[in-house]
Amino acid sequence: MDRSDFEKIVEQAFEKLPEKFKQAVENVGIIVEDYPNDEIVQKMNLPSKRHLLGLYQGIPFTHRGSWYGMTPVVPDKISLYQMNIESISRTEEDIERKIIEVLIHEIGHYFGMSEDEIREAGY
Repeated sequence: MDRSDFEKIVEQAFEKLPEKFKQAVENVGIIVEDYPNDEIVQKMNLPSKRHLLGLYQGIPFTHRGSWYGMTPVVPDKISLYQMNIESISRTEEDIERKIIEVLIHEIGHYFGMSEDEIREAGY
């Protein structure tokens, strides 16, 4: 799948989120990349760049105090790794489902949820 088609699916997935969640997500960029970079692979102690589908980087919403935004703040980042998502998907529908799953998972981290809490919620 080419990058623009993948990115359209990501946009559509975000638009399908409940309105209260979409409105609460602020100062976050959603980026599509082929793979995580070497720094992320090393930092997360991953066996290879092919083991990560998505990543949230930033200050979780639940940790943003009254100080947040008082000075310029670099946007948080949700990365979706296209090649890794595609590698575990057989069809375009599988890709779409996995994008939604990974996006919701990473937004869960944005809202301060742990891996266990996200898994318990079904993602």
